[in-house]
This record gives sequence, C-alpha cells and structure tokens, in this order.
Amino acid sequence: MQNRKRKGFTLIELLIVVVIIGILAAIAIPKFANTKEKAYFATMKGDLRNLVTAQEGYASDNAGAYFNPTGATVAAPVQGYAPSSGVTISAGAADPAVQGWWAEAEHAQASKKCAIWAGNSKPVAAPAYASAASGEPKCNV
Repeated sequence: MQNRKRKGFTLIELLIVVVIIGILAAIAIPKFANTKEKAYFATMKGDLRNLVTAQEGYASDNAGAYFNPTGATVAAPVQGYAPSSGVTISAGAADPAVQGWWAEAEHAQASKKCAIWAGNSKPVAAPAYASAASGEPKCNV
C-alpha cells in the first residue's frame, strides 16, 4: 500500500463550516438591524438638542422671544441650524402663556419619531409621547 498525503477538505467538513457560518449570521444580522435603528434615534435626538441650543441663542438675541415657525415643517427653523441628512423637523409655537415651543423629528429610514419641548409647561400641541421634562428629547418607541 502506498501512503498518500491527504490534501484539501472533505465535503462533510465544508458543509459543517457552512452550517456554522449560517448560524452565526442568523444571530448577528438582527443585532445589526437593531443597532441601525438606535443610530437613527440618536441622530434625531441630537438634532433636537441642537435645535434647543439654536432656539436659546435666538431667544437671547431677541429679548427672550423664541423663533416661531407656526407649525410648519421647515428645513432650517432657526438661523444657523440645519437638521442632519434624512431628518425632518416639524416645529411649532406653544401657547403664548407658556412662552415656549415644541418640535418633532422624523428620520426617513426610521419608523418612529422623537419630540422635544421647551417653556414653562408642556404645550398642548406637543406630541403626546413627548417627555414630561422641558428640553429632554424622547422617542415613541
């Protein structure tokens, strides 16, 4: 008998490797999809926080009056502020007695929205899921 050296892999060994890779992929893909959704929420919350900063800057330049976008969806509701790519901000004024405003952010790739408000009390027109605290962004997850 001749002693041959074995080169390469058998079909069974290759099939086992393919099955293991398939199992790992089935576990990893949903986790990555969830991470992408969290990134969209972080982008919307960051844009809303930046809007708060821009509104406060506008108010300090205009005797304490906030910019009043009258409920319109606009690309840049405050001078010097622009939302991130894919994010749409809907902003509105609060009741004059509240002396504040509210805003809602929506991302083109996300199914949920985030909202924020600022003023003496939560505006009636603000989304129902908005945080109870002024200046704190909250998403409807």
